[in-house]
Amino acid sequence: MKSNLLSNIYNPADLRLLPEAQLPQVAQELRDFIIDIVSVKEGHLGASLGVTELTIALHYVFNTPDDLLVWDVGHQAYGHKILTERREIFHTNRQLNGISGFPKRAESNYDTFGVGHSSTSISAALGMAIASNLKGDFDKHHIAVIGDASIASGMAFEGLNHAGVTDANLLVILNDNAIGIDPSVGALKKYLTAVKEGKNPKKNNMIKSLNFDYSGPIDGHDIFALIKELKRLKDIKGPKFLHIVTTKGKGLQQAEENQVQYHAPGKFNASTGEIIPKIEDNLPPKYQDVFGLTILDLAQKNEKIVGITPAMPSGSSLKFMMDAFPKRAFDVGIAEQHAVTLAAGMATQGMIVFCNIYSTFLQRAYDQVIHDVALQDLPVIFCLDRAGLVGEDGATHHGVFDIAYLRCIPNLIIYAPLNEIGLQNILYTAQLGLDHPIAIRYPRGRGVITDWQKNYFKNYATIEIGAASCLKDGTETAVLSTGTIGNNVITALANIGNPNTIAHYDFPFIKPLDNKLLQAIFSKYPTIITIEDGAINGGFGTAILEFSALHNYNTKIQILGIPDTFIEHGTVTELQQLCNIDVKSLENLFSVG
Repeated sequence: MKSNLLSNIYNPADLRLLPEAQLPQVAQELRDFIIDIVSVKEGHLGASLGVTELTIALHYVFNTPDDLLVWDVGHQAYGHKILTERREIFHTNRQLNGISGFPKRAESNYDTFGVGHSSTSISAALGMAIASNLKGDFDKHHIAVIGDASIASGMAFEGLNHAGVTDANLLVILNDNAIGIDPSVGALKKYLTAVKEGKNPKKNNMIKSLNFDYSGPIDGHDIFALIKELKRLKDIKGPKFLHIVTTKGKGLQQAEENQVQYHAPGKFNASTGEIIPKIEDNLPPKYQDVFGLTILDLAQKNEKIVGITPAMPSGSSLKFMMDAFPKRAFDVGIAEQHAVTLAAGMATQGMIVFCNIYSTFLQRAYDQVIHDVALQDLPVIFCLDRAGLVGEDGATHHGVFDIAYLRCIPNLIIYAPLNEIGLQNILYTAQLGLDHPIAIRYPRGRGVITDWQKNYFKNYATIEIGAASCLKDGTETAVLSTGTIGNNVITALANIGNPNTIAHYDFPFIKPLDNKLLQAIFSKYPTIITIEDGAINGGFGTAILEFSALHNYNTKIQILGIPDTFIEHGTVTELQQLCNIDVKSLENLFSVG
């Protein structure tokens, strides 16, 4: 019986003591370890399985952490974490107070750069390499591992373009598996496919033309070939580029065959690989599906409607429209800036453009929102999925800043629906024609109406722009909520018996605000509480404070939301508790009030 090698590897120094012949066994044990933990604790699976041999080879050949290794995005870094002093705590991955699901500098000196969004690795590693040169450390190695989906992003090309005119000791490793979360798209994918198939002449190699020493493609699952090539590249100075070919989900048949679903499959049977089905009878719909089904229905009736998403067709549910109208729905790859300006260009020609981007990813296209859309007052419809706290993905993925960073932009309407009906109706209203661009923010996860599709879907109503409403009247305190967090208020008030002292108002429009209703509220109530699933600084509550100051009110105002700190990972409920916006915290607040 073979001894367990992984249990004796605390860090890469232990790994380097092993003979190369034993590394395939380490790879198998590492895969099994990841599968066993993720099957129970959940998380990202396929990406880490696909780079198991690469992870071992990198730490075996290079002197990490003195040599600096940067992982792009970080979905694929589970094996890296396990080999770098976190094997015994890996079961806490993505849990409250546990380790992060992504590389994080504060967590380990082996995590040289914090990641979570794509396409940053080349620029970061190049910055480290240039800094090493400036300090006279010319022997230090700097490695960026990037996927074929991420390298298509503009920022990755900016890094390549700069690196090619430097003497930086930089190694870029392209992990080419033809998929990100969804399958990779675009002309670069076709180019890389031609390279892998030997159809592209070496003299036309685009990476070589950028002044990189290019090698590959080689089999990314042949650990001996990887080690041999990495050792060779260690002796070559300047910018280098290694092209490896891998299979996402390698080692688990179902993950190889269904790479989209097994990117983050939830709980599954570690022995068989079969996903454990969740009991989903009589559950409300996911907000992403409310968007996807509604836009599909609207597109069937309005041929001017087009959809755009940067690399998230499944996650956004735009895939419904992409399957039905492939010429009117576009996955542009990991290219948020391009997605926004592409939408702007289409809008100039009279198209009704739904640009679906996760809230946290729209941050990457902020200038385009201002310069290309709002400044020209083009009626692009931004659908910001995953707004608010998103849970286990943590600080890099929470969509808590969009209200604050969008509210200051002239011409832009900001809307946050209370529930599924509000979402479908604003989508319907927007496609009828707006005078300005609009950002519609809605959360990850499920809504609150179990029979939405049966009894409400397609029963559209036009929404008055800027209108708020009273959900419950009261005498002393007015609670003003925006978005789906208002359902926590509804539940909390119901749980404490709906006291007649507390009123509840739904403000779906954060911009423009319902000034007429606000005048009435401030005239009636001595105390106002605002609540939002977004950053307090610059958010909805701040807008209410500004209104109060502008009109010289002396009303007591309490603002609830996300405090001025980066919120880490945990379940949404746990994180809401940390921010005092969960149902129980609101019950306590309203009871005291």
